Amino acid sequence: MQTIHEVATLTSKGQITLPKSIRQALGVDVGGKIAFDLEGSDVIVRRVSDLDQEKDPAMLGFLSVLENDIRSGQHVTTLPENLIASMRSILVSGATVDSDITGEVDL
Repeated sequence: MQTIHEVATLTSKGQITLPKSIRQALGVDVGGKIAFDLEGSDVIVRRVSDLDQEKDPAMLGFLSVLENDIRSGQHVTTLPENLIASMRSILVSGATVDSDITGEVDL
């Protein structure tokens, strides 16, 4: 594993610029997500993957509300029959999340 030592200066707003060598080593660019984990007195900096985003506090809060509603039966209804039929047809067709969307799409 490669060792890189860089120093960043904290601004008055509590911000730092992630050094270029660290950005390159982590493979992050503009818009990339970085996680900071505090372990004792050490700060671990790592790139956030798509899987890590499932741990997003907002998403976890939403999922918690959804789970409580499902457990209690509140705000939970069956899916419309036309949506169920559409979902079944997609399963049979072998479509994937990478498949092109054809036809009209209702938003």
